[in-house]
Amino acid sequence: MQAGRFALVIGAGPAGLMAAEELVLAGCRVMVCEAKATVGRKFLMAGKSGLNVTKAEGFAAFVGAYPGWLAPMLGGFGPDEVVEWCRGLGQEVFVGSSGRVFPVAMKGSPLLRAWMARLAGLGVEVLLRWRWAGFAVEGFRFETPEGERVLEPAVTVLALGGASWARLGSDAAWVPWLAARGVEVAPFRPANMGFSVAWSAHMARFFGQPVKGVALCVAGRRERGEFVVSSRGVEGGGIYAVSRDLREGAGLVLDLLPDVAEAEVLARLARMRAGETAANRLRKLGLSPVAVALVMEFARGEPLAVVKRLAVPLMGPRPIDEAISVAGGVAREALTEGLEVRALPGVFICGEMLDWEAPTGGYLLTGCWATGRWAGRAAARF
Repeated sequence: MQAGRFALVIGAGPAGLMAAEELVLAGCRVMVCEAKATVGRKFLMAGKSGLNVTKAEGFAAFVGAYPGWLAPMLGGFGPDEVVEWCRGLGQEVFVGSSGRVFPVAMKGSPLLRAWMARLAGLGVEVLLRWRWAGFAVEGFRFETPEGERVLEPAVTVLALGGASWARLGSDAAWVPWLAARGVEVAPFRPANMGFSVAWSAHMARFFGQPVKGVALCVAGRRERGEFVVSSRGVEGGGIYAVSRDLREGAGLVLDLLPDVAEAEVLARLARMRAGETAANRLRKLGLSPVAVALVMEFARGEPLAVVKRLAVPLMGPRPIDEAISVAGGVAREALTEGLEVRALPGVFICGEMLDWEAPTGGYLLTGCWATGRWAGRAAARF
């Protein structure tokens, strides 16, 4: 057993590491326990295709993507602060055409290495392969390479992630332990996820291909983007942007020619030779082979102007462990303004353990950093 005046952070993802940084800067002795063999596994996975750290847009629009109660936290660590924080770690950033902000290096590993070096220099102790196993009579039990250990910190920050990507550490094993202590935890649901589609056999040759330059029309919204046709269904940025409404039961309708008015589509079709196949006519309209296949899959025999309103029947969201993030988690009502658990004095919560949902595009990562900073500072004051 180890007891004493130290601060404990459980979970070494973006939120937990940010909490640890705030604690050590406040003069606390800090121990970080991580169940995996390395830190930041989900962070690194998110950066494989380009680490989107935040979104460059007006603050009102940015904060509008979150539940209102997160506004003070994002006010302290929003897009501008994220940019300066990255630069402080020697990682210059740039703004993409969509307003998304990326490190020049694109990947997450250079940023994480620089951050861990800074934390080590500040004296943060990181214990790897230390898996939280629940509460002890006093303190926290851990399964470690040396057997069971119990820590009795002065203050604790929990940053254990949600319920997606269990192989990277976010397995929600903590839910019953907190629930048993009277902490309200809203059920987890997938967020920023793909959706299943019952494809016919002829679609197999298009699996893995992107559908670009389309508009996704969902619940009265019209989002420009792209997505991927996979063996499991549809996924990718365009789908993730409307995934919350789709999860709640809204239908998906595609405008495959969003820059061409329907009247112009009809005029082009009228000028084509009689007797041409539908697939050939669709190609002449400018559709890609995979877009042509979608029309033939879902609207064979219908008037070809359906390219402006192609309904895609979905079978529901993909499993939660395939989702980028989750909705659900520790309820706001269970926490103080400082993110301290009302039923567990001295225990603070941050990151995806909290019941909030943000879209992809830089919002999720910024939210994790902002809540980690907020919880870390409140824990230091405690």
